[in-house]
Amino acid sequence: MQLRQASLEDKYLLGDGQVFLTGVQALVRLPMLQRSMDTAAGLNTAGYVTGYPGSPLASYDVQLRQAQMLLADNGVRFQPGLNEDLAMTSIWGSQQGEVRGDSKVDGVFALWYGKGAGLDRSGDALRHGNLAGSSKHGGVLLLLGDDHRAESSSVTHNAEYTMVDFMMPLLNPADITELIEYGLFGIAMSRYSGSWVGLKCMHDVVESAASIHITSAPRQWQIPGDFEVPPGGLGLRYPDTPLAQEARLHHFKIDAVRAFARANRIDRPVWKQPSSRLGIVTTGKTYLDVLEALDDLGITEERANELGLAMYKVGMPYPLEPQGARAFCEGLETAFVVEEKRSLIEAQLKDLLFNSPDAPAVIGKTDEEGRAILPSSGVLSSNQIGIWIGRLLMAQCDDAQLHGKLRMLEDREAGKVIPLAPMDRRPSFCSGCPHNRSTVVPEGSRGGAGTGCNYMVMWMDRGSVGYTQMGADGVNWIGEAPFSNRDHVFQNLGDGTYTHSGLLAIRATVAAGVNITYKILFNGVVAMTGGQPHDFELTPAVIARQVLAEGARKVIVVAEDTSRTRHEGMPEGVDIRHRDELDQVQRQLREIKGVTVIIYDQMCATEKRRLRKRGQLADPPKRAFINHLVCEGCGDCSAKSSCVSVLPRETAFGRKREIDQYSCNKDFSCTDGFCPSFVTVHGGELRKADVVENGVAVHLPRPPQLPLDRPYNIVLAGVGGTGVITLAAVLGMAAHLEGKGCAILDMMGLAQKGGAVTSHLRVAAAPSDVRAARIPAGTADVVLGCDILALASHEPISTIGYDRTVVLVNTNEAMPGDFARNRDLSFPGQALRKRIEAASGQANVTYVDATRQAMQSVGDTIGTNTYMLGIAYQRGLIPISEEAIERAFEINGVGVALNKAAFRAGRVAALSGPAEHAAEAGGRTGVDEFDLPALISHRESFLTDYQDGSYAARYRDFVDEVRRVEQSRAPGSTELAFAVAESLAKLMSYKDEYEVARLYTGGEFEQDLKSRFAGSYRLEFSLAPPIFARRDRTTGELKKQSYGPWIFSVFKVLARLRRLRGTMFDPFGHSAERRGERALIEEYRQTIAHLLKDLAPANHATAVAIASLPKGIRGYGHIKEKAIREARDKQAQLLEEYRGTAYPAAAE
Repeated sequence: MQLRQASLEDKYLLGDGQVFLTGVQALVRLPMLQRSMDTAAGLNTAGYVTGYPGSPLASYDVQLRQAQMLLADNGVRFQPGLNEDLAMTSIWGSQQGEVRGDSKVDGVFALWYGKGAGLDRSGDALRHGNLAGSSKHGGVLLLLGDDHRAESSSVTHNAEYTMVDFMMPLLNPADITELIEYGLFGIAMSRYSGSWVGLKCMHDVVESAASIHITSAPRQWQIPGDFEVPPGGLGLRYPDTPLAQEARLHHFKIDAVRAFARANRIDRPVWKQPSSRLGIVTTGKTYLDVLEALDDLGITEERANELGLAMYKVGMPYPLEPQGARAFCEGLETAFVVEEKRSLIEAQLKDLLFNSPDAPAVIGKTDEEGRAILPSSGVLSSNQIGIWIGRLLMAQCDDAQLHGKLRMLEDREAGKVIPLAPMDRRPSFCSGCPHNRSTVVPEGSRGGAGTGCNYMVMWMDRGSVGYTQMGADGVNWIGEAPFSNRDHVFQNLGDGTYTHSGLLAIRATVAAGVNITYKILFNGVVAMTGGQPHDFELTPAVIARQVLAEGARKVIVVAEDTSRTRHEGMPEGVDIRHRDELDQVQRQLREIKGVTVIIYDQMCATEKRRLRKRGQLADPPKRAFINHLVCEGCGDCSAKSSCVSVLPRETAFGRKREIDQYSCNKDFSCTDGFCPSFVTVHGGELRKADVVENGVAVHLPRPPQLPLDRPYNIVLAGVGGTGVITLAAVLGMAAHLEGKGCAILDMMGLAQKGGAVTSHLRVAAAPSDVRAARIPAGTADVVLGCDILALASHEPISTIGYDRTVVLVNTNEAMPGDFARNRDLSFPGQALRKRIEAASGQANVTYVDATRQAMQSVGDTIGTNTYMLGIAYQRGLIPISEEAIERAFEINGVGVALNKAAFRAGRVAALSGPAEHAAEAGGRTGVDEFDLPALISHRESFLTDYQDGSYAARYRDFVDEVRRVEQSRAPGSTELAFAVAESLAKLMSYKDEYEVARLYTGGEFEQDLKSRFAGSYRLEFSLAPPIFARRDRTTGELKKQSYGPWIFSVFKVLARLRRLRGTMFDPFGHSAERRGERALIEEYRQTIAHLLKDLAPANHATAVAIASLPKGIRGYGHIKEKAIREARDKQAQLLEEYRGTAYPAAAE
């Protein structure tokens, strides 16, 4: 097949033809097209774009920045707005130069962008601007980011009634093509009517991608012949008065808007026959949902005519153009208005037809008798819409075919009974994110969540509750404080929010005299919406001067790199402390009356990673590594760092920890964990498999070709930040290269922060065959579960159809961010499988350990998703050619060789068959792999190496006695013996200086290290030996110190001296810690012996619980001491319970 010639630059540079682009990119191209049209018309205009990012337009300014030179070359100026209402005011200003006679150009067409919350806060500026009007050769278009699902917002938003209140026309595009066409139309309408115009930008449109036809040819707008513009025109003028502005708006502008819409047929009948009885009236994204619903019902235009069905597509839902609407409704019995959220078109249509003879019944949110039909909350699905269309049609005709289709939709909507998801993959702070540490509050204090990334503390058990709208962070405390028993709170405030409007919140709390400590989280970028730079030069020193001027009582900067912060011209009296001192700083400031401020200075981890990849920031030539043999699995490293790159490692001794070297952002907070298992590897590089660009798949057979007689639905589900969205875009580009139709919709929300992310990809034989980008419930053809936990979440699993969808599942058990807060979190692999199989049917699911196999194939887990794509492709599940896919990798330009190799390796795996099912148990190895005899033998052998054979024999003798008694008192049970076998071995192999040294020098550690790292490297150890380490003056805890490679020689000597353990010659054995560990062994033996005396079936479970308590005693030093105290408290409770169920044992 001949592939289309295409590049990433086509989206902006191709004049006429088919381009692949996203909705956001279409909005970048929009002002350039407008300037081109003006130039062709002989106008010397300029474009002006300003606003503030927010979902679903979060990436708009990122794309504008990337195209800034191109925009400038096309006479378009992009100016970030600082916040939405100030940006709105500058939009107003862009129209004034033409009127005042000072303009360099004939006119300025202006685009404002923002999310719903930004529109709400900009009401005053918007009212003033719209009343004043737009200029003759300028025009104002507002890009209104509407988040109907609250996917990345604290509340849902829909702009319709805001536009109604301001008497501003609203355009509602259905797809990316209309996004451009309606945008150009809106600017033309604004020029003609003098009104500002809103363009509704919904997630399903602006965050979708598609192959569309584009043209740079000038649009020929029709000037209304049935509207007379009043003397003086309708545009902005000077001087002007409020009453004159109001009169123009009420009596002329709205009529001009309707006339311009009528002349240019922005609203149009899709189908209409004289015999039509039921008419559907719809708009925007919902129009595509209606088309999808009609497809499901088997209704084509011909079939619609048979059934008496008509349809009217409204492009401008406010104000509704009356002549076209009346003409459509003539002869209908019922007009069914299908629109999301509150009724807007329905209400206007009812007003329009009121008192009209022979007017149809108008229904939508309710029927003629007030019964609910379509909800005004949430979002509508094509299934819901199809069901109501089917019912309304069935009420006027008894059609067997339609009845069967309706039953199918009703069954699909009812859904399958599948098990609930046992766990969620919630968004988390990125690896190395400053918020992992900065958002922690001292014990006994309360914190407030802020806008942006730090909002996620709400589900992180950090004593942070409540939030406000952006910019008012902490102001809610003004109203609560006078009536609260609490004297002080902490409040997070991101630097993006501070720049936007947050400084006013600080001013307000100073004025109110409340006690609050603001933690201004200075990360250097607006991290939540894409890492954009601040709109002006902002540094910790600038912030410090500002908040001091506002009246802050005390300001302290807490920094990752205090030396860098000191060189930034900090005001006098501002202390600079290291981030390790945050807790002390917070405790100090919460005692000060009034407003205090902590400026936490550390760069956004994702931005660090980005700059390092580009060579713009030094990449520290070192990595953290965990010796899993020494690790106790206590979780202190996670408690200190909250880092998602600290992963569980299942071993024969239970769960330990390891560092995911591929996601690690080198923050090194994990190394603060009080544990000698951490090693810093200086130099060297990660060992990777060779990436072979050509070879393995050259002679692979082509899979069977899928017929594209209907759109083919592909769903990708995975973890945000791992390339799922990119892979969907690559497949979309590949379909575009083949001349196929395609549409992509990415479901992210906060998911880029390690949460679940889903991409919908629809491929069709031609672009015109694709309806909505969103795949309806139960209609996916293939689902790639790149992460099993993400796949089991509601969004992707709802697309699975029983016995319809083929599901490919990666069995890798990647823990969610909750693992950082729950060291014993159990991954519910089997429960997730049951949920997936219940949705699809067991025969339709294939499991593959894709992460491990991709790592073995290409040496990097980032190849996992592409590896799975290769498997799906070779099985004939992807209707795109390998040539197009590999060419799309090349066009994308990132990791080309690796992605090609992973794709081909996946194809090879698909041909091998059984390899796809190799990981039915998830690839885990751990204690659960042992039966009891094997466990005892394993631990006996270990204790022999730990000390000697005699020591090990004591262990076996005791466990054998427990086995004997358990069999006599609770026949058939081995749980108690198993628990004792694990727990006693753990207590007897306490990790003293000798054991740590032995576990470092026994060979396994070095082998593990060499399997992960290549080249020349140097090791640095972090240790706190009790007889040498110093204590922290604040906490009293031992402090870790760094030791160079020379300590390895000391380890070797210590390992050989382990026979001294417990003797009078043991220099370490006299410490309180070591004496306590030895005493604990004897205490445990005595406790178990006590339990055995009264053991019976009734108390057996309690005995097992008591015997298992030492498994929770983990860690070193103060961590272990705390665990021992907790175990003893728990044991006391269980012993009381045990005594309550005990009864005299039978004679043996």
